[in-house]
Amino acid sequence: MSGSHSSEFLPEIEPHDHARDAASGNPRGRCFAFTGSDLLVMGPDTTPRVPSWDDLRAWNVSVVRYQYLGTLDGEPCWSAELPPGLFVPETATLSGLRPLYDVLPESHYAIAGRAAQIVAWDRDHQHCGRCGNPTERVAGERGRRCARCDLTAYPRVSPAIIVLIERDDRILLARGRAFVPRRFGIIAGFVEPGESLEDAVRREVREEVGIEIGQIDYFGSQPWPFPHGIMIGFRAIHLRGEITLGDGELAEAGWYGIDDLPEIPAKLSIARRLIDDWARGRGFVIDQP
Repeated sequence: MSGSHSSEFLPEIEPHDHARDAASGNPRGRCFAFTGSDLLVMGPDTTPRVPSWDDLRAWNVSVVRYQYLGTLDGEPCWSAELPPGLFVPETATLSGLRPLYDVLPESHYAIAGRAAQIVAWDRDHQHCGRCGNPTERVAGERGRRCARCDLTAYPRVSPAIIVLIERDDRILLARGRAFVPRRFGIIAGFVEPGESLEDAVRREVREEVGIEIGQIDYFGSQPWPFPHGIMIGFRAIHLRGEITLGDGELAEAGWYGIDDLPEIPAKLSIARRLIDDWARGRGFVIDQP
């Protein structure tokens, strides 16, 4: 991904020094503005950038609502919801987040993912989910509270597990029915209420491919703002059983080695990080974008 790892983003709930600008409707800094799930960016497709509030004001763009996120290298950053049917000037475009990976600077892409989730949460909780009364922002918290029944809504994150399963010198790859044609990935699924992460791994593997796994090791995690998930990655060892497609989500699955890998996920995903890490452990670098 482009950009430098030296940039420092400091998330904050309350605007602090920027409270006066926010209250006056005249915020300063960089604005991660969305209409639906599309981010407003400026410039050519090869080098887009996130606009500033001055850019939006120059276009005479009025936002529906906005939220303070924090500072990036001292510059205030905000998320904002744009009105539907917004006229986009020729110098800008609306884009989903996936095409912007490896195009925006890494720090900007990460903040854009955070902004997308905050915008969606704020938009979807203007009214109480229990009694329907309008909600208000909670001072000092990222929350919206109902004055009538006191229910407070916070941004929700939906955890999902993803697991790379090894069997000797091969890994289990599967193609979902909704996948890009010919592209294979690894087993993943959402965690159910009352379930541990490890139990979710075993259940998803059992439901999707009908095998049992032994040791499960944590690998890493990745925010996944499509729309509000976090992917928790694991590695596991095949214990017993042969692949049997079970719940109808997969079109095919099999064991693959370095020499016969099919098309695998792009570097955007933790799935690819897991596969690349497995290959590097065997002295190989996968030559796929």
